[in-house]
Amino acid sequence: MTRRLFTALCGLVFLVNFGRVAFAPLVPEFQRSLGLSPAAVGSVTTLVWVGTALPRIPVGYLLTRVRRERVVLATGVSLTLAAAFTARAESLVALQAGSLAVGLSTGGYFVAAIPLIGALYPDQTGRMVGIHGTASQIAPVVAPAAVVFAVAQLGDWRLVFWALAATATGLTVALLWVFREQSEPVGGAPERDFRTALGRWRVIAAGLAFVVAAGFVWQGTFNFYVSYLTAKGLSQEAANGVLTLTFAAGVPAFWLGGRLADRLPNVPYLVGINAVFVASLLTLTAVDSLLVIAAVSVVLGLAAHSLFPAVDTYMLSALPPAGRASAYAVFSGVALLLESGGSGAVGALVDAGVAFETAYRALGGGVAVVTVFVAVLYAGGRVPLPGWWSDAEAAADGGHRE
Repeated sequence: MTRRLFTALCGLVFLVNFGRVAFAPLVPEFQRSLGLSPAAVGSVTTLVWVGTALPRIPVGYLLTRVRRERVVLATGVSLTLAAAFTARAESLVALQAGSLAVGLSTGGYFVAAIPLIGALYPDQTGRMVGIHGTASQIAPVVAPAAVVFAVAQLGDWRLVFWALAATATGLTVALLWVFREQSEPVGGAPERDFRTALGRWRVIAAGLAFVVAAGFVWQGTFNFYVSYLTAKGLSQEAANGVLTLTFAAGVPAFWLGGRLADRLPNVPYLVGINAVFVASLLTLTAVDSLLVIAAVSVVLGLAAHSLFPAVDTYMLSALPPAGRASAYAVFSGVALLLESGGSGAVGALVDAGVAFETAYRALGGGVAVVTVFVAVLYAGGRVPLPGWWSDAEAAADGGHRE
């Protein structure tokens, strides 16, 4: 049962992430077919991430009343409907509504699935979150090729979303079959006290410090990667190829990064990942050769995608069992909401006449400042570490630490 469920979750997370990242490689096509400006198309890519952030805290509360598997199934149903709606978009407003709907449909998935994986595999959390993330990361590797095929060979970008809707329908039915085989709540009964999650604010704040700054800049980077690289002189085909390579680096990043998160001290590991992210982003703004750009993009992709299983492992390890899923929901909802403005910010800067290099150097400098600040707090013993909660609290939570 556990293995089949985990396999089904890996299938659904692929579709969830595909729906979120499919908009990025379609940016040039949206601009061409609908006549959109950089700021307008930036709003489209921003809204999908705003959408994925908005329902997370409400869903975290919902999980105190509803079983996790029902939330997962609702994700599949809503993703089907949102993808079909997006496929019919004929205007900027409709496209914005479609991207928001896709984001909203995916928002509850991670809130329910990530703590579920932690509960199913308490001794291998980093490894299993990494495998789950690897399945997710295959989506952005496939997305550019799917977009090129749909536009160049079939002549219609809408087919990407029609295919997503059909596949989501099939997988949702398969998940329903898996869930009907079990009668008890998966990973335990729903949590009943949402207020407990709010008491974990120090862990939530630490998690936000680790991921928000880099995530904000990453949003503004990959959503405009093709546009940025063509501005540097690359052809659109070469730029799409580099974007694919950058996302492909995320496959080993999730796989290996999850394992390293189980074995290395969480906080120094997260600080190191942020430092590599900053260094690779700043290097990218200073090089022009295709081979060098590709090499730096691989490092950038490795750093960006290693960050996510690392911070998830930290959060699941540092949060006490009581209220863990709800606290994770608060963390992920706030994080995604803050990160989602990255592409809109970059689009607005470019519209205002700021060069991509200037924007990325300034944003990279901001991530560097945050990273140094967190490192100083850690050196001073101000960052919560896994297992920080008291033995008395652990006993109150059932006498175990997951």
